Amino acid sequence: MISKSDMRTLRLNPLFKCLNNEEIEQLFDGNNHRIDKYAKGSVIYFQNEKCSTLDMLLSGSIVVQSISEDGDVLTVSEFAKQDLIGLNLLFSQKSFYPMTIITKSDSIILHIKKEIILDLSMRNKNFLLMLLQYLSDRSVFLTDKIKLISGKSIRQLILDFLTYEYHIQGSNKIKLTMTKKELAERFGIQRTSLSRELQKMREEGLVDYGRDYILIK
Repeated sequence: MISKSDMRTLRLNPLFKCLNNEEIEQLFDGNNHRIDKYAKGSVIYFQNEKCSTLDMLLSGSIVVQSISEDGDVLTVSEFAKQDLIGLNLLFSQKSFYPMTIITKSDSIILHIKKEIILDLSMRNKNFLLMLLQYLSDRSVFLTDKIKLISGKSIRQLILDFLTYEYHIQGSNKIKLTMTKKELAERFGIQRTSLSRELQKMREEGLVDYGRDYILIK
Protein backbone atom coordinates (compact mmCIF):
# COMPACT_ATOMS: atom_id res chain seq x y z
CA MET A 1 0.00 0.00 0.00
CA ILE A 2 1.35 3.41 -0.97
CA SER A 3 1.67 5.94 1.88
CA LYS A 4 -0.20 9.24 2.02
CA SER A 5 3.07 11.13 1.68
CA ASP A 6 4.02 9.18 -1.45
CA MET A 7 0.50 9.66 -2.75
CA ARG A 8 0.92 13.43 -2.49
CA THR A 9 4.21 13.21 -4.39
CA LEU A 10 2.59 11.04 -7.06
CA ARG A 11 -0.13 13.61 -7.64
CA LEU A 12 2.45 16.37 -8.09
CA ASN A 13 3.26 14.85 -11.46
CA PRO A 14 0.85 16.01 -14.21
CA LEU A 15 0.42 12.43 -15.41
CA PHE A 16 -1.26 11.37 -12.15
CA LYS A 17 -2.84 14.70 -11.23
CA CYS A 18 -6.17 13.68 -12.78
CA LEU A 19 -6.53 10.83 -10.27
CA ASN A 20 -8.02 11.25 -6.81
CA ASN A 21 -6.62 9.62 -3.67
CA GLU A 22 -9.17 6.81 -3.73
CA GLU A 23 -8.27 5.88 -7.30
CA ILE A 24 -4.56 5.88 -6.45
CA GLU A 25 -5.14 3.67 -3.39
CA GLN A 26 -7.04 1.17 -5.56
CA LEU A 27 -4.28 1.18 -8.18
CA PHE A 28 -1.45 0.52 -5.76
CA ASP A 29 -3.19 -2.02 -3.55
CA GLY A 30 -1.32 -5.15 -4.53
CA ASN A 31 2.00 -6.42 -5.88
CA ASN A 32 1.95 -4.23 -8.97
CA HIS A 33 4.56 -1.86 -7.56
CA ARG A 34 7.49 -1.61 -5.17
CA ILE A 35 9.38 1.18 -3.41
CA ASP A 36 13.18 0.95 -3.21
CA LYS A 37 15.82 3.09 -1.50
CA TYR A 38 19.15 3.85 -3.20
CA ALA A 39 22.31 5.38 -1.73
CA LYS A 40 24.14 8.20 -3.50
CA GLY A 41 26.18 6.90 -6.44
CA SER A 42 24.12 3.73 -6.90
CA VAL A 43 23.49 2.43 -10.40
CA ILE A 44 19.76 2.03 -10.85
CA TYR A 45 19.98 0.75 -14.43
CA PHE A 46 23.01 -0.18 -16.48
CA GLN A 47 23.18 0.61 -20.17
CA ASN A 48 21.27 -2.05 -22.19
CA GLU A 49 19.32 -3.22 -19.13
CA LYS A 50 15.66 -3.94 -19.91
CA CYS A 51 13.02 -1.40 -18.83
CA SER A 52 10.09 -3.23 -17.21
CA THR A 53 8.61 -0.54 -14.93
CA LEU A 54 7.69 3.12 -14.96
CA ASP A 55 9.65 4.77 -12.17
CA MET A 56 8.82 7.89 -10.18
CA LEU A 57 11.39 9.62 -8.03
CA LEU A 58 9.79 10.11 -4.61
CA SER A 59 12.87 11.85 -3.20
CA GLY A 60 16.47 12.59 -4.16
CA SER A 61 17.94 13.11 -7.62
CA ILE A 62 19.36 10.96 -10.42
CA VAL A 63 21.29 11.48 -13.66
CA VAL A 64 21.31 9.77 -17.04
CA GLN A 65 24.89 9.43 -18.27
CA SER A 66 26.78 8.13 -21.27
CA ILE A 67 30.47 7.23 -20.91
CA SER A 68 32.60 7.12 -24.06
CA GLU A 69 35.56 4.81 -24.70
CA ASP A 70 37.84 7.79 -23.93
CA GLY A 71 36.23 8.24 -20.52
CA ASP A 72 34.22 11.36 -21.39
CA VAL A 73 31.00 11.55 -19.38
CA LEU A 74 27.93 13.14 -20.93
CA THR A 75 25.05 13.91 -18.59
CA VAL A 76 22.01 13.76 -20.83
CA SER A 77 19.30 14.38 -18.23
CA GLU A 78 18.79 15.02 -14.54
CA PHE A 79 15.68 14.00 -12.63
CA ALA A 80 14.32 15.29 -9.32
CA LYS A 81 11.39 14.56 -7.01
CA GLN A 82 8.15 13.56 -8.83
CA ASP A 83 9.92 13.10 -12.20
CA LEU A 84 9.27 9.96 -14.26
CA ILE A 85 11.85 7.57 -15.71
CA GLY A 86 11.34 4.95 -18.41
CA LEU A 87 7.99 5.99 -19.83
CA ASN A 88 9.46 6.42 -23.32
CA LEU A 89 10.84 2.85 -23.18
CA LEU A 90 8.13 0.96 -21.35
CA PHE A 91 6.05 -0.02 -24.41
CA SER A 92 8.84 0.05 -26.97
CA GLN A 93 9.85 -3.06 -28.93
CA LYS A 94 13.41 -2.19 -27.93
CA SER A 95 12.79 -1.45 -24.26
CA PHE A 96 16.42 -1.28 -23.15
CA TYR A 97 18.04 1.67 -21.42
CA PRO A 98 20.47 3.30 -23.90
CA MET A 99 22.48 4.88 -21.08
CA THR A 100 23.33 4.33 -17.42
CA ILE A 101 21.11 5.81 -14.71
CA ILE A 102 22.85 6.74 -11.44
CA THR A 103 21.70 8.38 -8.22
CA LYS A 104 23.13 11.84 -7.65
CA SER A 105 21.96 11.77 -4.02
CA ASP A 106 20.22 9.34 -1.66
CA SER A 107 16.96 8.53 -3.45
CA ILE A 108 13.67 6.69 -3.08
CA ILE A 109 11.99 5.38 -6.23
CA LEU A 110 8.50 4.02 -6.86
CA HIS A 111 8.64 1.27 -9.49
CA ILE A 112 5.28 0.85 -11.25
CA LYS A 113 4.50 -2.19 -13.41
CA LYS A 114 3.38 -1.29 -16.91
CA GLU A 115 0.02 -3.04 -16.44
CA ILE A 116 -1.08 -0.07 -14.31
CA ILE A 117 -0.17 2.40 -17.06
CA LEU A 118 -1.89 0.32 -19.73
CA ASP A 119 -5.05 -0.06 -17.64
CA LEU A 120 -5.21 3.66 -16.85
CA SER A 121 -4.67 4.60 -20.49
CA MET A 122 -7.63 2.47 -21.54
CA ARG A 123 -9.97 3.67 -18.78
CA ASN A 124 -9.06 7.34 -18.33
CA LYS A 125 -8.98 9.68 -21.34
CA ASN A 126 -7.33 12.52 -19.40
CA PHE A 127 -4.57 10.20 -18.25
CA LEU A 128 -3.97 9.07 -21.84
CA LEU A 129 -3.79 12.67 -23.08
CA MET A 130 -1.28 13.59 -20.37
CA LEU A 131 0.78 10.51 -21.19
CA LEU A 132 0.96 11.46 -24.88
CA GLN A 133 1.86 15.04 -23.97
CA TYR A 134 4.60 13.86 -21.65
CA LEU A 135 6.13 11.63 -24.32
CA SER A 136 6.01 14.45 -26.88
CA ASP A 137 7.66 16.92 -24.51
CA ARG A 138 10.47 14.47 -23.71
CA SER A 139 11.07 13.90 -27.41
CA VAL A 140 11.42 17.65 -28.02
CA PHE A 141 13.78 17.99 -25.04
CA LEU A 142 16.09 15.23 -26.27
CA THR A 143 16.10 16.69 -29.79
CA ASP A 144 17.15 20.07 -28.39
CA LYS A 145 19.85 18.36 -26.31
CA ILE A 146 21.29 16.66 -29.40
CA LYS A 147 21.30 19.98 -31.28
CA LEU A 148 23.16 21.57 -28.39
CA ILE A 149 26.05 19.11 -28.28
CA SER A 150 26.36 18.10 -31.94
CA GLY A 151 29.23 19.60 -33.90
CA LYS A 152 30.04 22.44 -31.50
CA SER A 153 33.42 23.36 -30.10
CA ILE A 154 33.99 23.59 -26.37
CA ARG A 155 34.03 27.39 -26.62
CA GLN A 156 30.73 27.40 -28.51
CA LEU A 157 29.19 25.21 -25.78
CA ILE A 158 30.43 27.61 -23.09
CA LEU A 159 29.18 30.67 -24.98
CA ASP A 160 25.76 29.11 -25.54
CA PHE A 161 25.54 28.30 -21.83
CA LEU A 162 26.60 31.82 -20.78
CA THR A 163 24.20 33.47 -23.24
CA TYR A 164 21.28 31.43 -21.93
CA GLU A 165 22.14 32.05 -18.27
CA TYR A 166 22.69 35.77 -18.93
CA HIS A 167 19.10 36.12 -20.15
CA ILE A 168 17.75 33.97 -17.31
CA GLN A 169 19.74 35.58 -14.48
CA GLY A 170 19.77 39.12 -15.90
CA SER A 171 23.41 39.64 -14.92
CA ASN A 172 26.83 39.31 -16.52
CA LYS A 173 28.03 37.54 -13.38
CA ILE A 174 26.63 34.06 -13.93
CA LYS A 175 26.02 32.17 -10.71
CA LEU A 176 26.73 28.46 -11.17
CA THR A 177 24.21 26.05 -9.69
CA MET A 178 26.45 23.08 -10.49
CA THR A 179 30.12 22.24 -10.13
CA LYS A 180 32.44 22.63 -13.11
CA LYS A 181 32.70 18.85 -13.22
CA GLU A 182 28.92 18.63 -13.59
CA LEU A 183 28.99 21.40 -16.22
CA ALA A 184 31.62 19.46 -18.18
CA GLU A 185 29.43 16.34 -18.00
CA ARG A 186 26.49 18.37 -19.28
CA PHE A 187 28.64 19.31 -22.30
CA GLY A 188 29.91 15.75 -22.72
CA ILE A 189 33.56 16.71 -22.26
CA GLN A 190 36.26 16.12 -19.66
CA ARG A 191 36.66 18.48 -16.71
CA THR A 192 40.23 19.32 -17.75
CA SER A 193 39.08 20.31 -21.26
CA LEU A 194 36.54 22.74 -19.82
CA SER A 195 39.15 24.22 -17.46
CA ARG A 196 41.65 24.74 -20.30
CA GLU A 197 39.10 26.55 -22.47
CA LEU A 198 37.93 28.77 -19.60
CA GLN A 199 41.57 29.63 -18.88
CA LYS A 200 42.09 30.61 -22.54
CA MET A 201 38.96 32.77 -22.42
CA ARG A 202 40.23 34.45 -19.24
CA GLU A 203 43.63 35.16 -20.86
CA GLU A 204 41.84 36.69 -23.86
CA GLY A 205 39.88 38.97 -21.52
CA LEU A 206 36.52 37.41 -22.35
CA VAL A 207 35.62 36.07 -18.91
CA ASP A 208 36.77 35.78 -15.35
CA TYR A 209 35.61 33.06 -12.99
CA GLY A 210 35.69 31.62 -9.51
CA ARG A 211 34.48 28.43 -7.90
CA ASP A 212 30.77 29.25 -8.20
CA TYR A 213 30.54 31.96 -10.87
CA ILE A 214 31.63 33.00 -14.36
CA LEU A 215 31.89 36.74 -15.10
CA ILE A 216 31.24 37.82 -18.69
CA LYS A 217 33.68 40.68 -19.39
